[in-house]
Amino acid sequence: MSSNAQTRPPLPPFTHESAVEKVRLAEDGWNSRDAQKVSLAYTLDTRWRNRAEFVENRDEAKDFLTRKWKKELDYRLIKELWAFTDNRIAVRYAYEWHDDSGNWFRSYGNENWEFNEDGLMARRFACINDMPIKEAERKFRWPLGRRPDDHPGLSELGL
Repeated sequence: MSSNAQTRPPLPPFTHESAVEKVRLAEDGWNSRDAQKVSLAYTLDTRWRNRAEFVENRDEAKDFLTRKWKKELDYRLIKELWAFTDNRIAVRYAYEWHDDSGNWFRSYGNENWEFNEDGLMARRFACINDMPIKEAERKFRWPLGRRPDDHPGLSELGL
């Protein structure tokens, strides 16, 4: 374990159960829309590619998330485990949000994550597509914050 790092269980190497848990914890964090809190899940020198934007460290990740949630209003996210290895996890996800003009979107994506021995995410590569939807087409209608345990996941929703 690194001498000055915090640990972020579950730690690699991942099992199916711990990978599922890691994915849900990431989903819960992002649904909090608390950029400071979420940024602590990443290494100080984390590297991201998010669409066409490149993030080079934890502070840039926090700034990215702050901008994201100022633009993507009423953000609600569902992540699902796709695959995993010892210290890597692949997820697919969808999230719904609207812009400041009231236009709704469902964004679909895939992410590849790599973790250090402390369970902090060192690398994150995201591919995302936005699809305009009508407000009536929304599927993610829980109160802002953590997705309720009884709310269907992506597979159950047919997404």
